[in-house]
Amino acid sequence: MGLSTGYSPAGSRLVTTPLGAGAGAALRRSPQLLRPRRPPLATVRCSVDTAKQVQDSAATVAAEQKASRKECFGVFTNTYDLKADSKTKSWKKLVNIAVSGAAGMISNHLLFKLASGEVFGQDQPIALKLLGSERSFQALEGVAMELEDSLYPLLREVSIGMDPYEVFEDVDWALLIGAKPRGPGMERAALLDINGQIYADQGKALNAVASRNVKVIVVGNPCNTNALICMKNAPNIPAKNFHALTRLDENRAKCQLALKAGVFYDKVSNMTIWGNHSTTQVPDFLNAKIDGRPAKEVIKDTKWLEEEFTMTVQKRGGVLIQKWGRSSAASTAVSIVDAIRSLVTPTPEGDWFSSGVYTTGNPYGIAEDIVFSMPCRSKGDGDYELATDVLMDDFLWERIKKTEAELLAEKKCVAHLTGEGIAFCDLPEDTMLPGEM
Repeated sequence: MGLSTGYSPAGSRLVTTPLGAGAGAALRRSPQLLRPRRPPLATVRCSVDTAKQVQDSAATVAAEQKASRKECFGVFTNTYDLKADSKTKSWKKLVNIAVSGAAGMISNHLLFKLASGEVFGQDQPIALKLLGSERSFQALEGVAMELEDSLYPLLREVSIGMDPYEVFEDVDWALLIGAKPRGPGMERAALLDINGQIYADQGKALNAVASRNVKVIVVGNPCNTNALICMKNAPNIPAKNFHALTRLDENRAKCQLALKAGVFYDKVSNMTIWGNHSTTQVPDFLNAKIDGRPAKEVIKDTKWLEEEFTMTVQKRGGVLIQKWGRSSAASTAVSIVDAIRSLVTPTPEGDWFSSGVYTTGNPYGIAEDIVFSMPCRSKGDGDYELATDVLMDDFLWERIKKTEAELLAEKKCVAHLTGEGIAFCDLPEDTMLPGEM
């Protein structure tokens, strides 16, 4: 393999390109990110490609770059010779995955799980499209370099940029992680407005350029209302395709039940998180099962279930910060992986999983037109149905109504971002998000 080192035809940036039958795809940058023009460097090229003679001329390099319409560097500049690779006989059509907040701690764990094949399977090539900001862009380049150096055969393309209209083009999955954390003294209403504007813009971009069946998982907090804002700004994408991440809360609840029952966590099933991803969320022990039996039959301590268990799950993120000095990142990344896999693999018979989804048409009597965590089942096609075989008692329903009231109040706070009128904030109380101090 040879190397071509020089500037792109526009003379705008250094391009280092391995030549030959290499593996990879493209690391692109948005047009507005071009660096100041510099004089082109001399080009030094050599090739050991015996299958195709490469002419040693700058004109040929420019023509190839123009034909590919990709500005890139490193191993991602080359295209696999798919016909020569016997493994690709079983490989599927490329899946395009956008990740916002891609230079952050959560993404630092998530991206390598995606690239390894852990999420979509060992026969599924992917393209990663990473959205950052002006402040994070240099770090984003470092992330791309690490992905490059990891030699993942399924990772065919890495693109980076700051413009969602470019990064989100044709994406099949959008994992929206980037959001501003609540700072000291910041009111929840202010956080709703600041992050809501981010998700309104990203919803518009998805609506304009993403796949019409793109699946969107909102992680940035307040994730339920951010998901609603994003959805309302993307009317051409089915509302059912938007999710708010509550899988980490489900995983935390399963852990606590397993510890109390003295079993391994894989014995816990049918765990639902109802409502908002805040300290009003409702971990449902009424419908949960432990080794196939109702949790209340295995754990007979009702007081513990109603008080300590519930509060532990609600406040787990805050306690983690107190212990470690930072919010959860690795476990959040794992929960994103779990959330995706729950949609792309069939749900085990009789079980379900939690996700914040659109309530319109729900069978539980929960207020419509909000994003609310509920029990879901999937056939593995990326879609889901709400579980109907759930029990409800007064304790559970009372708490569901409380978290519902909070989400309805949040919805009024962001009416100016959903196209539903003038915002009016009257939150029942300033509840914290899991992980806030």
